Amino acid sequence: MATTPGPEEGRPCENDRTGQRSGAARKGSFVLYAFGFERVGVVAGDLYFVDPNPREGQEGAEHGVRVELRLFGRGELKGSIYSAQPIAVGEPIWRADLLESVAGLPGSFNRTHHHPRFSGWNPGHRVFVRELSADPLSWLGAQLADLDVLLAAGGFPAAAAGPDDAESLRRTAPEIVDATRRLLDKVRSGELGNPPRGEVHAHAGGAGDGGPAFVRAGWL
Repeated sequence: MATTPGPEEGRPCENDRTGQRSGAARKGSFVLYAFGFERVGVVAGDLYFVDPNPREGQEGAEHGVRVELRLFGRGELKGSIYSAQPIAVGEPIWRADLLESVAGLPGSFNRTHHHPRFSGWNPGHRVFVRELSADPLSWLGAQLADLDVLLAAGGFPAAAAGPDDAESLRRTAPEIVDATRRLLDKVRSGELGNPPRGEVHAHAGGAGDGGPAFVRAGWL
């Protein structure tokens, strides 16, 4: 498991929950956790997101934590036997977005959903589940405890995972849930999940066309 700070591209951010400014928010860092097994792994990170062409009910900025089940791979060594191991975090299998509207109430999980299937790198439509919104962390742990179901729902063969990956993920699920909880706490404190600073945002149809801004800050 590793936590990795993102680029120093944030701005001083006043936490609308407390009215205080976070020192970490001033740095604008973001964080990625990675849990790798033989052929699959889980990544989790904070996210700030604005869709320039939102569906109904998805308007405005969202922030929270994104958790993805991904294919993992080990590349050929680039140097001697002592060289660093290349690691590939590959194609997505499944995604859970523990998101809230930035303008909403903390703890509402009013934008929390999952994507059980991808088409290549693109997710399908958001799927909202009552149990997920009511208790996201418990729901997340239950999903991670059944890799076979996630693979089948995502259209992946069982052989996409290593023979011991399901058990390894099941044993590690509490650690992943705990890391997700810590990320959520930092989003709500204003330390993570903030907009980037001073970027020239891309727009729908191309930058500079006067369209609504696209914003996506975070590793995932």
